[in-house]
Amino acid sequence: MEITKAVITAARRTQRNLPLQMIIDRDGVEKSVLRILVEEVIDAGVDEICVVVHPGDEAAYTATVGEHAGRLQFVQQAEQLGYAHAVYCARDFVGSDPFLHLVGDHLYVRPSGGRCTADVVEVARAHACSVSAVQATRETLLPYFGAVGGHRLAGQTGLYQVETVIEKPTPTEAEQRLVASGLRAGHYLCFFGIHVLTAKVMGILDELLSPSRSVQDAAAPPDGTGAIPKPESGLSLSAALHILAQREQFLALEQEGMRLDIGVKYGLLTAQLALALNGRDRDEMLTRLLDLLMTRSMQEGESF
Repeated sequence: MEITKAVITAARRTQRNLPLQMIIDRDGVEKSVLRILVEEVIDAGVDEICVVVHPGDEAAYTATVGEHAGRLQFVQQAEQLGYAHAVYCARDFVGSDPFLHLVGDHLYVRPSGGRCTADVVEVARAHACSVSAVQATRETLLPYFGAVGGHRLAGQTGLYQVETVIEKPTPTEAEQRLVASGLRAGHYLCFFGIHVLTAKVMGILDELLSPSRSVQDAAAPPDGTGAIPKPESGLSLSAALHILAQREQFLALEQEGMRLDIGVKYGLLTAQLALALNGRDRDEMLTRLLDLLMTRSMQEGESF
């Protein structure tokens, strides 16, 4: 399966300025968050990049990616109708092709080196199906993520056949419906923020978002009610991915890296520390952190 297209969503009101934030990358160079994501996409061998934006943000985004500006195409999300709708806005760009999908307010760091995105794309190409990156996550964090349940593929390390997808499940829901072999007690496979999806997901989103649809699906949707979720503002992508898992092969690839949400409190600071501690300037950052801790300790009269 050839994957030549990528969709980055960045139109949400609270998200739209985050890709423009400047940060020092692992190579010690100051870049925008969007440029780091674009380079992650390029390193995965994907050439065409569509960014879903709020109307009027195109010029600001183009200005922050340097020599990669010519690779970008833009699609507007004119109304704030949620994450799933933002992905759906790129349907004409995607056409009938599989596509890589990233969110514009997350960065990814692997302490052992390499790019998380490239691994997901490689597995999708090898298995010719949709693949989502996931990470074993403790149940106290379930309110922040979509999560999957399924069985581990024989002979494969960290690769699961997805059977169920639930957006922000309760611990009880997760225990009952999101079992995955090989995980520690109280941990579940939650989305990492990197997906390779076939174009069939756009057809499913069309069904879910169409006001006049009469879609029927044999599989129970994520809420367990037996009815396809009604189109509404904020429809989750998880609803579409659950249906996708019932219609075709859908795999989850476990990741050991860090997903860094720059939109949360201290998120940009945490991302900067993670990049620096896993990059060229690691020793310099460790020295500065040690100096800060020693200074604080001396000011408070503590021994260090």
